[in-house]
Amino acid sequence: MAFDVPYPPDYGGVFEIFYKIKSLFSEGIKIHLHCFDYGRGQNQRLSEYCASVHYYKRNTGHKGLSFHLPYIVSSRANPELLDNLNKDDYPVLLEGIHCSYFLHTGELQNRKVVLRLHNVEYQYYRQQGRQTESPLKKIYFWNESRLLKKYEKSLADKCLILPMSEKDTVHYRQVVQAKNVAYLPPFIGWDHPLCQEGVGNFCLYHGNLSVKENEKVASWLLHEVFNDLELPFVIAGKEPSKSLENLAHKKNNTCIVANPTEKEMQDLIQKAQVNILPSFTDTGIKFKFLYSVFCGRHCVVNEMMMEGTHLGPACHIANGADAFKSILVQLYRKPFDDEEIRLRENLLDHHYNNKQTARRLIQWIW
Repeated sequence: MAFDVPYPPDYGGVFEIFYKIKSLFSEGIKIHLHCFDYGRGQNQRLSEYCASVHYYKRNTGHKGLSFHLPYIVSSRANPELLDNLNKDDYPVLLEGIHCSYFLHTGELQNRKVVLRLHNVEYQYYRQQGRQTESPLKKIYFWNESRLLKKYEKSLADKCLILPMSEKDTVHYRQVVQAKNVAYLPPFIGWDHPLCQEGVGNFCLYHGNLSVKENEKVASWLLHEVFNDLELPFVIAGKEPSKSLENLAHKKNNTCIVANPTEKEMQDLIQKAQVNILPSFTDTGIKFKFLYSVFCGRHCVVNEMMMEGTHLGPACHIANGADAFKSILVQLYRKPFDDEEIRLRENLLDHHYNNKQTARRLIQWIW
């Protein structure tokens, strides 16, 4: 059961779900997909991997609000979904705490249920509240974080919980005190690295630019790193604000690529000489980071971005604008070679092997 339509795989949460579906399909698993559509639309591609696909309306706005439950949960309390689930007795995989309403109410208590967690959501919403400048959004994020913290504890012993990072696994064991919790790595879109040897010709930051944190990171790079660094710098991502576009086009060596297709984004990542990915938050696994490591050349990140990924050996770590500048100057003309690609192949096989991860998930579900 997915909190959003998982195709196209153009942002972190649905990226992981889509490649999980593909991996389970490759292992011969028959999948009945239930997902919420609140803007992405139905997609025939999902039927290539799923025996059936069911779409449900999410009650957005005031219709989905609850005084006692997080909005991301209460807005997905769709009775049609429960009716369809009751037509069989298959195991249920809930993607994100967003989809857990009927687990919370006890209406799935006679089923085998597994809850896949993408974040410690109350921490994520708390950090989003710190990033936004809107008073109303701050209130929303604070209240959602408060409700999620209480709600997550109520689910602690109701099913097997599978966090996506080892850090979150420890949190659910020690803080939430969940007794049945196990780490399951994220599913990714590559069986082998797609990195290209040689030298690229620009630096790149990419992400969903409609997310406030990503916009702040892009602005920080323009103001603090490329303010006096004359290397070519490209920012790419969905729905950039007008103010960010104006800022990116102020200098001759900086620009922005708005709303690239999936193919265009991969092309940018592969052609860049350096992928730059600082983060101002430390929740969850950032899929843009995995994308850069397994498709791009040199990667420069801060500790917040790298934490819990096992990908430190493939990255250059910088904390602060001066450190980013220094490393970028060193890397900009340094060829990316076969030895570094082999290092990433080893990391991919050891930590992000879709086939092994799918087989572990199958053992837990069935």
